[in-house]
Amino acid sequence: MDTLCSLSGLDPLWDWNVTWYTPHPDLTQCFQHTVLVWFPCFYLWVCAPFYCLYLRFYDNGRISLSSLCCAKTGLGLCLASFGFLEMVYLLVERRRDIEHHIVFLLSPIIRSLTMILAVLMIHLERLRGFRSSIFLFLFWTLAVICSLVPLRANIQAIIDEGFSADAMRFVAFFTFFSLQLAQLILSCFADQRPATLKPVYVKNPCPVQDASFLSKVLFWWYGRLVVKGYRSPLKAEDLWSLREEDTSEKIICDLEKEWAKQWAKMQQQESALNGAQALGYKLSEQTQLLRKLHKEQSSGFCLLRTLAKNFGPYFLTGTLCLVIQDAFMFSIPQVLSLLLGFVRDEDAPLWKGYLFAFLMFLLSCLQSLFNHQYMYTCFTVGMRVKTAVMGLVYRKSLVINSAARRTCTVGEIVNLVSADTQKLMDFVVYFNAVWVAPIEIALCLFFLWQRLGPSALAGIATVILIFPLNGFIAKMRSKLQEVQMKYMDGRIKLMNEILSGIKILKFYAWENAFRERVLGYREKELKALKKSQVLYSISIASFNSSTFLIAFAMFGVYVLIDEKHVLDAQKVFVSMALINILKAPLSQLPFAMSTTMQAVVSLKRLGKFLCQDELKLDSVERAPYHPDVDGVVIDNGTFSWSKDNTPCLRRINVKVQRGSLVAVVGHVGSGKSSLLSAMLGEMEKKSGHVTVSGSVAYVPQQAWIQNATLKGNILFGRERKDSWYQKVLEACALLPDLEILPARDATEIGEKGLNLSGGQKQRVSLARSVYRKADIYLLDDPLSAVDAHVGQHIFEKVIGPNGVLKNKTRILVTHGLSFLPQADLILVMEDGEITEMGSYAELLSRKNAFADFVKAFSVSERKESATHRGTRKSVSRLSMTDFSIDLSQEQLISGDMGGASIQTMEAISDTEQEQDQEEVGRLTQADKAHTGRVKLEMYVEYFRTIGLAFIIPIIFLYAFQQAASLSYNYWLSLWADDPVVNGTQVDTDLKLGVFGALGFAQGIAIFGTTVAISLGGIIASRHLHLDLLNNVLHSPMSFFESTPSGNLLNRFSKEIDAIDCMIPDGLKMMLGYVFKLLEVCIIVLMATPFAGVIILPLTLLYAFIQSFYVATSCQLRRLESVSRSPIYTHFNETVQGAGVIRAFGEQSRFILLANSRVDHNQTSYFPRFVATRWLAVNLEFLGNLLVLAAAILSVMGRATLSPGIVGLAVSHSLQVRNFSRKPLLDKTIRQLLRKFASQVTGILSWIVRAWTDVENNIVSVERVNEYAETPKEAPWTVEDSPLPSDWPRTGSIGFQEYGLQYRRGLDWALKEISLSVNEREKVGIVGRTGAGKSSLALGIFRILEAAKGKIFIDGINIVEIGLHELRSRITIIPQDPVLFSGSLRMNLDPFDGYTDEEVWRALELAHLKNFVSGLPDKLNHECSEGGENLSLGQRQLVCLARALLRKTKILVLDEATAAVDLETDNLIQSTIRTQFEDCTVLTIAHRLNTIMDYTRVIVMDRGHITEMDSPSNLISQRGETIKLVQKISPIHLLRLPESFHHRTYLKSIYWLLNQEKHKAQDEEVLPVIAVLLEQASTFSPVLQKRCASAFSC
Repeated sequence: MDTLCSLSGLDPLWDWNVTWYTPHPDLTQCFQHTVLVWFPCFYLWVCAPFYCLYLRFYDNGRISLSSLCCAKTGLGLCLASFGFLEMVYLLVERRRDIEHHIVFLLSPIIRSLTMILAVLMIHLERLRGFRSSIFLFLFWTLAVICSLVPLRANIQAIIDEGFSADAMRFVAFFTFFSLQLAQLILSCFADQRPATLKPVYVKNPCPVQDASFLSKVLFWWYGRLVVKGYRSPLKAEDLWSLREEDTSEKIICDLEKEWAKQWAKMQQQESALNGAQALGYKLSEQTQLLRKLHKEQSSGFCLLRTLAKNFGPYFLTGTLCLVIQDAFMFSIPQVLSLLLGFVRDEDAPLWKGYLFAFLMFLLSCLQSLFNHQYMYTCFTVGMRVKTAVMGLVYRKSLVINSAARRTCTVGEIVNLVSADTQKLMDFVVYFNAVWVAPIEIALCLFFLWQRLGPSALAGIATVILIFPLNGFIAKMRSKLQEVQMKYMDGRIKLMNEILSGIKILKFYAWENAFRERVLGYREKELKALKKSQVLYSISIASFNSSTFLIAFAMFGVYVLIDEKHVLDAQKVFVSMALINILKAPLSQLPFAMSTTMQAVVSLKRLGKFLCQDELKLDSVERAPYHPDVDGVVIDNGTFSWSKDNTPCLRRINVKVQRGSLVAVVGHVGSGKSSLLSAMLGEMEKKSGHVTVSGSVAYVPQQAWIQNATLKGNILFGRERKDSWYQKVLEACALLPDLEILPARDATEIGEKGLNLSGGQKQRVSLARSVYRKADIYLLDDPLSAVDAHVGQHIFEKVIGPNGVLKNKTRILVTHGLSFLPQADLILVMEDGEITEMGSYAELLSRKNAFADFVKAFSVSERKESATHRGTRKSVSRLSMTDFSIDLSQEQLISGDMGGASIQTMEAISDTEQEQDQEEVGRLTQADKAHTGRVKLEMYVEYFRTIGLAFIIPIIFLYAFQQAASLSYNYWLSLWADDPVVNGTQVDTDLKLGVFGALGFAQGIAIFGTTVAISLGGIIASRHLHLDLLNNVLHSPMSFFESTPSGNLLNRFSKEIDAIDCMIPDGLKMMLGYVFKLLEVCIIVLMATPFAGVIILPLTLLYAFIQSFYVATSCQLRRLESVSRSPIYTHFNETVQGAGVIRAFGEQSRFILLANSRVDHNQTSYFPRFVATRWLAVNLEFLGNLLVLAAAILSVMGRATLSPGIVGLAVSHSLQVRNFSRKPLLDKTIRQLLRKFASQVTGILSWIVRAWTDVENNIVSVERVNEYAETPKEAPWTVEDSPLPSDWPRTGSIGFQEYGLQYRRGLDWALKEISLSVNEREKVGIVGRTGAGKSSLALGIFRILEAAKGKIFIDGINIVEIGLHELRSRITIIPQDPVLFSGSLRMNLDPFDGYTDEEVWRALELAHLKNFVSGLPDKLNHECSEGGENLSLGQRQLVCLARALLRKTKILVLDEATAAVDLETDNLIQSTIRTQFEDCTVLTIAHRLNTIMDYTRVIVMDRGHITEMDSPSNLISQRGETIKLVQKISPIHLLRLPESFHHRTYLKSIYWLLNQEKHKAQDEEVLPVIAVLLEQASTFSPVLQKRCASAFSC
């Protein structure tokens, strides 16, 4: 190169005397004309082939020719033409001695060809849809930077020689430079969208898609949202739509295929192991346990492998940024060493100092940019992992089989998608620290070895000692986290059950018992958390003190092994800069290890769930509809609920003809519902063959109702067809219900149908299936929950031979014998087998079990021995128990008693009547986000719960920690400036001892502050959780009807988790930085008050940025929290209704719904984490500018500054994450400004970020505290209550002009009720749906408070006593039997107030003793969630046992036997008659035969009592009651008790015999009448003759 340059008459390529050892540095002319010109060209030519290869695989459509592209092309061609013109000029002007101008000729040729290549690359990018090019941006940046030296030289030449000396050359160069600069500016902008992307309309698209490369790097694209959020609180509609690559559909589509492959491999491995076992290799229990653990672990790693395969490539780009960031980070101390050498060398030219200062600034900026690109990538991957895992869990919940479903409760599944996904997101962010941190530590120690020699080994030894300690702590914390998550799962599961069964808790006054259970879980959870936090504090203290410990060890060994070893400023502060770098990986490593351990636990939990057994698709063969093929065929089928259980259905052989009606009957637990489940493919098929031809519609035994409008529940995703829709409503008897709904069919139905009665829920469930127009209908006892006359209507209009389904295949499980004569085929089931099969007449003629069954109900006395035929557990359905109690229709518009603000539920004024129908019908309140900054009251509330006893020591410990830190840093700076006498420093032992004492004092203080804040956070969390729990349990029923359970579960899971961990962590960080700032400010102000001129504006600037940013960040945090609740609600609802969703084949629609809710949540999460990056980049850039200014001031004032002070300040300013302290006094104001700027900017940056994190997380306190303001019930207990301990003694009840409204302004549910019920009186309450029957029960229990009038029990006004005092002294047996997970004994007696003997006695009277005695654990038998491992009838008997155990003087039966079979009903009625003989009994009845022997019957209509007398008198008066009696099916007359007045009995029979509609049903009536007349022969011969005469007709 020198030869080439010399030929062209230029100096050599490089000359140190020209470049470095001179006060006026420059580059040689040869270097300027070769390297500076050729280097950018070399970059482009070398990288272009690889870039073209990349573009080959990147095809995003074609961008049409835009003005930006034309401008770039034009400028590029101009630049190329300049080179060619220069070449032509040289050839013309210098043609004679051209060999002496080779360099000048080569450079324009290379430059021109490169510009043409750049233009080609511009158009290649355009054709591949590449909108902003980092490749060309770097090229133009290099070109401009390389032109800066010639630019300076030309400017200097103009100054020295004048412009006219070589005007043409100057003009050509400046034009060329301007064109290059213009190209660089244009490359900062993004081109228009490719043509293929334009047609897709996205509302409010994310601006990052249109952002240029530079905008993405600096996060400028985010600025508009910050400004918008500052001007006014952000709303959900202000947020951007998700990018396509971030949507659930895109992410899960790719991931699901990969996971399916991994799961198939695991299944093959398991099959191979099972095959080996089947060959005769019997495994020990220990081996089986090890296999189970291995499966869980391998499933977790399989999930990790799947996630890595899908998200790994993008994550690796972030990792590359991290590696580059580390390279810049390690370069900075080397530059610092050069800067300190410059300060020490008085003869060094000033330009070197400025160069080092600018180089440090540049390296700091690049480090910051690459660091935040890495963090952005990590958070993006974390967001996608969260979406992916949620999608996998949701899809899995739709396909797991019943055995797996019982082991995975709703609470646990919600915990998987809340807590465990968060752990995986944290893992993504901190995973790289696990392997990068050790490399960083090794590099730091290597550079320290270069400075201090073998003394660095002492630092290595210190690190080696710290690591095992923290490894042990991480392992311990991992185990504690497993324990904590276990108890958290239990708590969330229990809370889910409490929210589902809240009505039962209130009726039984069991809130305190379940509150204690929740708090028991919570205490165990906090105990594990406390241990974990103490261990974490030890870890934090050791790592935060690691800087001092390493420095103490190395400096101590260095000065002690040789007295000639001197600690000067360069050694001390370059070493301290390296140790400060070392501090980052040392502090990150424990957190990274802890996060990794937690992620491993979460991966195992997720993997375990995702590897649960699924329903087998081949259990049922799905065939297309064909009119000549049987609808359902089961050939020799054997089924069980899990592959390990014994079969519960055996030898099933059924052929259901197309279009026939098949009835399935049998005792409780005989397998009726299981048979339908087998047809649906919900059971494990052991053997046989099942074929279902055509589409299926399913009505479960307990209706599953969505939190949607009534119309939405019926349509269930189908298009509305008005004529068919109206026909379905009429057939399912829903038209009268629409009349009283606030918005007719647009009325919102609460979760699990909370605001519908049991009958209404069943009719909506039936309407859903009828609307479907399926080929096969599986109806699991849909008529039991409705009134007898409604049941008759539905049978005639829907199910029966003349109903809308008359041509469909119908399989009906029923307990109603009246419908059997019209069935084409009857299946009689007993103990899981079909014992008989045939038509009604055929079965009666055979005189087998079925005939005996019918006959058994013709006599009034029953044998208790027939109660149960075995101890086998029967699971009647898979979905969760529906926990609502049959309330009347007024409840559809119910609200709280105090008139709280459930919008749209208030009385509708004239001006409001025009409001949207949807608004009128809304019941539930969406989770609403607060706006603006978090109120000061929230902070006060949080710190008040911690208490002054903790806050004062925390402040004292922080102050002590800062004082110790300041002292040892100041001591170190004095030591570094200590003069060297005869090659040594004096009193090194003393200096080392003081340094060590101060450092250890700081370490102890760090441990104290960390423990104190952690324990204070636990105290606050315990109080806030307790307050939340108390507020929720004290809320009235209207609160639960209008608040989705997802909102509440979100508070109890995610928000409490944030209060447990994130707020204390944020406070630790923020307080640490605040005290550091106070330390710096106080010292600087003590040194010179003039520094206040800088402190004030700088603080105001950062305060402004903080307020600007926090306004947006906090609102995004709220919106993210609000949008999270619907995810949990939807998950909850889906898991409970999975069986129905599968039966209707609606899985894909529900998956889309789940996707949309997750995506909606991510639209708030994405801008939230980008906001942090935007803030950090801007603040750190500002801080770097101030550090640059400070460094330049240091260079300018080096004559007055010691190397020790420069070293201390600059070395501690470099690590923005780790701030050291400052010496007490500076020598000049410039020195103060430099130090203050260098350190305070970093501290202020982190204070802004830490404060923002605290404010973002304090939103959790705000959300948890919301329910403190909602209306509450009356007090549970009243102090100094005059209530006698044995109240009520007699059980008399009095109503005085009692009136009830569900909300003020609505119609009266009960009007002017005046009624007196005497002691021991049995009163039946009847009436049509909506008459006010259940409202009476609600009034007695004060579930709703009286709007007027009073209720007296034993002469005491019930308003004057506490709710628990009232509810615990009276008893209700509800319509829907509710059981909670826990022991059977706990379900009977949660307070442990009764002895085992009393419990067994109650079970015996409830006909459950035989069943419970046969259970392995007896009273400790574990009930699953909702009592799913007991049949419905058994659950109803458990409710009866509860009432028998309490044995209060007043018993209310709220249609308690509507959903059970005849046998169970008869058992319950006979027990009530005998055991509650001396009690007052109020029965709300569906089946009139249950109350025909009562003292009185009350007939209600529209809130009034229309009739009230004995049953016989009411019938004889032929009023409203006779109309109800007309609805009694003849078969029910068989069940009328003997104690009923015989004459009235026969009158009713006589009247019924003369009803024309029953004459047509001879098959049904004749066997009944034969039995009745046989009974009538013993009394009233006259009536018997008249009956016989009617019979003969």
